[in-house]
Amino acid sequence: MEYKGSSAYEEEDFFKNYMKRRTRPESPNNSIEKPILLELMGNVKGKKILDLGCGDAEIGVELLREGAGAYIGLEGSENMMHVAVGNLKGTAGQILHASMEEWQPLAEEYDLVLSRFALHYLEDLGSIFTKVHDSLIPGGRFVFSVQHPVLTSSSKSAEGSGRRTDWIVDDYFNQGERSEPWIGKKVIKYHRTVEEYFTLLLEAGFMIEDLREGTPKAENFSTREEYERRIRIPLVLMFACRKHG
Repeated sequence: MEYKGSSAYEEEDFFKNYMKRRTRPESPNNSIEKPILLELMGNVKGKKILDLGCGDAEIGVELLREGAGAYIGLEGSENMMHVAVGNLKGTAGQILHASMEEWQPLAEEYDLVLSRFALHYLEDLGSIFTKVHDSLIPGGRFVFSVQHPVLTSSSKSAEGSGRRTDWIVDDYFNQGERSEPWIGKKVIKYHRTVEEYFTLLLEAGFMIEDLREGTPKAENFSTREEYERRIRIPLVLMFACRKHG
């Protein structure tokens, strides 16, 4: 069976295993993607923030602590939604239970929209970018991460077990659906080139301010071995964009 979007998180074993992996200190989410995300977002004081595919919403707790005016997490998985609600308990943060495809934003509602490792699960990304653009105030910003296209191009490397010694890049310019083995399940992702992400953002009306490929920094790893393993290939692609003011 193949799982689309957030549906895999409704499988209890998958969900438990995912949460164990996600909370590892050496998780690429924590050691590579998060430091860059915080840098690209900059000062969040007083800002109304929407998090698309918010997962456990831990980032929301941190952003509210840093002075964000409001945090709204959009999450399609019921299991993940309950974790997010629990994490935000005692804060002003809110969770909306809906998929990104179902989401219908109000115009010019948010100062900042973010998304972490969620957009590569969407078949029609252009329409989501347009909705994000419409939901932002003039001058508002959109910061997001996706799995790097070097990884989404081919699932051949993911089919092995244990730590990989090399990676296969194949069918790079053949964009579209990929079925990838992940934590004992088959999950559907959508491969796009860097050029395609860039083009879709321009077509939605965004100015692109920054692009990152998740260059690891040694100080974010507990061992030299793990750092050297992570500098071999890019794991993440990140954009910082702005709506014309």
